[in-house]
Amino acid sequence: MGWHIYCEKILSILPKNRLLALDVFRGLTITAMVLVNNPGSWSYVYPPMLHAQWHGWTPTDLIFPFFVFIVGVSIAIVMNREMAKGTNKLSLIKNASVRAAKLFGLGLFLALFYFNVFAADYSWVESKLMSVRVMGVLQRLGLVFLFTVIIVLYFGRFGRGLWITGLLLGYWAIMMLIPYTDNNGVVYQGLLQHGNSLAAWLDNVILGSEHVYYSKAQPFAFDPEGILSTFPAIAGALAGVFTGDLLTDKSRTLINKTKTMFCWGLALIIAGELYGLVFPINKALWTSSFVVMTTGWALFILGLLTWLIDIKGYKNWSAPFVVFGANAILFYLFSAVVARLFMMIPIGNISLQGWLYHQVYSPLFGNLNGSLMYAISFLLMSYVVMHILYKKKIFFKV
Repeated sequence: MGWHIYCEKILSILPKNRLLALDVFRGLTITAMVLVNNPGSWSYVYPPMLHAQWHGWTPTDLIFPFFVFIVGVSIAIVMNREMAKGTNKLSLIKNASVRAAKLFGLGLFLALFYFNVFAADYSWVESKLMSVRVMGVLQRLGLVFLFTVIIVLYFGRFGRGLWITGLLLGYWAIMMLIPYTDNNGVVYQGLLQHGNSLAAWLDNVILGSEHVYYSKAQPFAFDPEGILSTFPAIAGALAGVFTGDLLTDKSRTLINKTKTMFCWGLALIIAGELYGLVFPINKALWTSSFVVMTTGWALFILGLLTWLIDIKGYKNWSAPFVVFGANAILFYLFSAVVARLFMMIPIGNISLQGWLYHQVYSPLFGNLNGSLMYAISFLLMSYVVMHILYKKKIFFKV
């Protein structure tokens, strides 16, 4: 089967009313996430495929906020359709609550899904269950989804705009102006350091040092998907809601919509970088400047995809990303579970992943390129599974 025919068959499975550019954007985002999450060795990774060490950003730092933005776009499309049908608001909130709970539960499942087969005295109960990381990627997506749905249902465009402004400026004010103390009574205020910020203090107090990602951070253990930093993430989803309204506005032409996304995207990228001079761009703290900047890039890239795919008609290249995007949550779960299994399956005294990297990929391609080729191979293996499910029209819905 030729590539052209293959791509046409893949794209023909989608309903005719789907926003192809949005599906491709979702697919590109989840593809990038799986690629950067699965190097052959974390000791050998090209810098753009790592998160910024603290302030600043890399291309990898764009991935998660893109997902948050896409959640907002999808909410707008679904909520507008449901409200047009007259669906009861409480019913929609109930459904959103169930979905949020499922996402949160799946996140906890991934946090618990690991067993160290190489340590004879390893206790899964003590090491995982009793110290489970409460927050995470899926947990944040669930919370952001629920709060965004509620805001969309009870506030119009002006109210949603106020929410975005309030969340971003309010987060800046809270982080910079509210004092907090450590166990020794030392008072801090306005710090944005690793382990020393109001967000870190709150995570340490509420979640506890054993239940966060940076459990050894001092003076406060914290989580990059923590409690306080989830609130500005809601602003990113609400920006996606405005974009979803734009994309479904039948009174505007596709070219006009694309120009609007380009203009707003460039304006927000510049505004975010300027804002970063006052409130540094930082993914781990999910600073307001980070939200503004990443929203700008999301708009710009979605606008570019809309122009390329829907206006110019260059679609065939996008088929693999449509396959990944159509089952984004399942793809994320599948990749995370398989990656953990590769770390748990022993080959002699090392894991299957370690054996593959050290015995196959590193000798063939070198350390850095071998680590990258392992990630690409993992991606291709995942594609085979997602492709089979896509052709059978099996789509995982949370």
